[in-house]
Amino acid sequence: VQLQASGGGVVQAGGYLRLSCTASGRPFSRYNMGWFRQAPGKEREFVAVISRSGGSTDYEDSVKGRFTISRDNAKNTVYLQMNSLKPEDTAVYYCAVARYGTTWLSRIRDEYDYWGQGTHVTVSS
Repeated sequence: VQLQASGGGVVQAGGYLRLSCTASGRPFSRYNMGWFRQAPGKEREFVAVISRSGGSTDYEDSVKGRFTISRDNAKNTVYLQMNSLKPEDTAVYYCAVARYGTTWLSRIRDEYDYWGQGTHVTVSS
């Protein structure tokens, strides 16, 4: 699976961005999809995950109510709408494909087998 992420940029606190991640190489609709982020000097952390159908989602506590993950299986694309951005949201954001057969909404990096190249998000105060 190959993943291409886009949509990052520089935004002021309180602003918004929409990240996109397009997949190729495997039947996209068979996989749960996740977003992770890595701030400078920190470990890569879970942000959000969406089920294969798009019917179920899970979010890290600090982004609940501000971020929304969605997917369009016809376009092989997963999105992360980020509203009310804060400086602490500054990071490189990665999309990832969960291991085939994963039926739960995983927050664990090691349960994702394919990763995009990352897109930078900078939120200025």
